[in-house]
Amino acid sequence: MSDKIVLGVDIGGTHITAALVDLETKSILPETKKRAQVNSQGTVREVIETWGDVIKKALGTHPAANTKLGVAIPGPFDYEQGICQFRNQNKYDSLYGLNVKELLAEQLGAKVGNIRLVNDAACFLRGEVFAGTAKDASSAIGLTLGTGLGSAILQNGVAEDAKLWCAPFKDSIAEEYLSTRAFLRAYERLTGKAATDVKQLAALYPQNAAVRQVFEDFAENLALFLAPYLREVKPEMVVIGGNIANAWELFIPTTTERLRAMGIEAPIHKVALAEEAALIGAASYWHETLPELKQGDS
Repeated sequence: MSDKIVLGVDIGGTHITAALVDLETKSILPETKKRAQVNSQGTVREVIETWGDVIKKALGTHPAANTKLGVAIPGPFDYEQGICQFRNQNKYDSLYGLNVKELLAEQLGAKVGNIRLVNDAACFLRGEVFAGTAKDASSAIGLTLGTGLGSAILQNGVAEDAKLWCAPFKDSIAEEYLSTRAFLRAYERLTGKAATDVKQLAALYPQNAAVRQVFEDFAENLALFLAPYLREVKPEMVVIGGNIANAWELFIPTTTERLRAMGIEAPIHKVALAEEAALIGAASYWHETLPELKQGDS
């Protein structure tokens, strides 16, 4: 396999996607893209086997032992050592304290040194800088809104994990207000009913006043959360991805309006590469010499 072909993997709280990425053309090889749902409350064996099956399908005939993997995964995580630090976050609790690099390498027959684990928000923003909506930006803030809250900051063309998920916000931390569970808790509080996910709530939006209130509150919280960082960092743009971004029109106009009322004008862009941003971004960590990844040149 060419050293320009790397396997990109995107692991979320409910899914895994993998595909081979051509770093020269800055694109995935579409026929290799594989995806599956993951029971993030499963045992170590169940989780690792599900991940391994998808990765093997994406690799196809390419041997895992000779392939480099870039894996986007949410925090908290010791990415360098490969140690999972999830605890009481309703995802992957069984992996707490374990070396995910070693578990994956054993499952795949791969080399531990060929596996890089990277924060998923940094990967999605880096992917957008590499080949998407932030390609011409030298500074940006990136958020992934989903099972948890991922965040990244781009400065001088380099994307890094911003670790804002645990930033103090209101009476708790940001992730408690800007994640799927924030939606589900708010809906249950208003209606006494349980919902499955944000997609279900978005479908109810037109005819359900409680759902509209949930989205309104989320939009306002997003604006309040972003405001101090936009004032401090003054990024060229904000890039937002994650599953919640699929309901873009139900909250972003209100978020933008609230920011404007605070005197903040900040272009907010939906991730252009969608799920492929994290795949391409994760894979791109194996190509450190490209100027786009170092200086932000386009």
